[in-house]
Amino acid sequence: MKGSYILVVFVQRNVDLIIGALGKITFKKGFYLYVGSAMGHSGATTLINRVKRHTSSSKNKKIHWHIDYLLNDKNTSICQLYLIPSLQNLECLIACELFNVSDDYINNFGSSDCKCKSHLLYSRYFKSLEELLQ
Repeated sequence: MKGSYILVVFVQRNVDLIIGALGKITFKKGFYLYVGSAMGHSGATTLINRVKRHTSSSKNKKIHWHIDYLLNDKNTSICQLYLIPSLQNLECLIACELFNVSDDYINNFGSSDCKCKSHLLYSRYFKSLEELLQ
């Protein structure tokens, strides 16, 4: 299965993290919506396997994407997950829509391969995607 996904990550307290080439970033307490995609036909590049990788609690997981640095911190947890099966990559379109309703964002996070400002959007108070988009 191919498609895009949204991980809702809760950061329990303000935390400073080194995020690869982005350097030191301060993450405020609250909710972060990370938009990603997996457009492969098999293996780790499928939507289900990509999300399984992100939701795995294994500490032996190789750090590969910006989101891996955030998810590897003990002060973070995935609290909601949205799968958007699609034959088209909707990652940037979804990120743009969420950008318009978010409280803040982390510049260049998850968007090094596109022209989006970010694929990690901040929401101080978050209940559901449906409520956010109303």
